Amino acid sequence: MSKFIAKMTLGVVIVNPNNATREEDFLLHIVHDLAQKAGLKKMPEVGIYHSPELNAFATGPSKHNSLVAVSSGLLMNMNRDEVEAVLGHEISHVANGDMVTMALVQGVVNSFALFLSRIIAYAISTAISRGDEKSGEISYVTFSLLTMVFDIFFTLLGTLLVATYSRWREYRADSGGATLAGRNKMIAALKRLQNGADGED
Repeated sequence: MSKFIAKMTLGVVIVNPNNATREEDFLLHIVHDLAQKAGLKKMPEVGIYHSPELNAFATGPSKHNSLVAVSSGLLMNMNRDEVEAVLGHEISHVANGDMVTMALVQGVVNSFALFLSRIIAYAISTAISRGDEKSGEISYVTFSLLTMVFDIFFTLLGTLLVATYSRWREYRADSGGATLAGRNKMIAALKRLQNGADGED
């Protein structure tokens, strides 16, 4: 559903090769060349969405069914080499299967956090209520409270772990983009993105 959701929420317009404008055709050629260099057997869909931000993203359930989209702000404010480097970064995400990997990692971490919180909450609540006549009731209340506390704790911890792993994959995509588009182009693109984030010209 990720491609459908991205198209609907951001208003991504898929570029049609048959009636593409000069700018759209330029975008298609870059993605096609980068996809070939990355060894992708099927070229991703290419889309543009209206936003003043310098942004691009890749999404989709697999390498063979993906979408690469760029903002109108990125196209207007970055030169060809910088756009190529940004797209190289996104194509690297597709080639590495990052979209599916991150979804799976997030799901596994969340499941493990919920499971672990209940195991620990049960162990503590049982130990606290042992020997009490109303142990059943007290154990239930204690278990519920501890579960809530540990759910929050382990979910936050899991979020930090996923964020760290995600950052590592972003660095990996930067490296992949530099390999596909060229190191100097990637450096220039990163500097341009940093300037854009800081509000500088």
